Amino acid sequence: MKRTSIKPLLVAFVFAAAFSSPAMAGKFNVVVNGKSYHFDSSYDWNENNYGFGFEHEFTQTSAWKKIVMANGFRDSTNNMSYMAGAGLHRRIYETDSLAGFYVYAGLNAFLMTRDDVNNRQPFPGVLPSISIGNDTVGFNLTYMPKMAVEKTTGSNMLDPTLSGILFLQFKVSLDQFLP
Repeated sequence: MKRTSIKPLLVAFVFAAAFSSPAMAGKFNVVVNGKSYHFDSSYDWNENNYGFGFEHEFTQTSAWKKIVMANGFRDSTNNMSYMAGAGLHRRIYETDSLAGFYVYAGLNAFLMTRDDVNNRQPFPGVLPSISIGNDTVGFNLTYMPKMAVEKTTGSNMLDPTLSGILFLQFKVSLDQFLP
């Protein structure tokens, strides 16, 4: 059986999102994956989840923000993982002052690959997320509860005390660099 890589799918997804005319309206961000925190862990997981990606926020016409994203990063087992997906976030707070400060919360649905899940075959996921920032920079926080960790990775066999994982991403708007 031929093994399919998600990398070409991610590249196609990013180009399709970036260069289709309806998608051009909105905001483009570079995402820098950074840290994770494994709650109540008794195992030495990799918490330096370095990697890069892109995020596109569609122009919003309501209190809901729609995004598409793709990125690659070092996962908790220190292997490269890749994901692509979309999110729907609801405005919690937004102001024109402080360079457009905002707080949004919602869900991200995605396809992901990992060395330790399904032999690197893409698998789906949905996780809660909070986005905090302004027109120039921001942070994305994503939480993976214990049940999702156990169901997806089976890590409870290695670390039965693990009760969830928090992921942190830093993002910078490309709009400030584009004409």
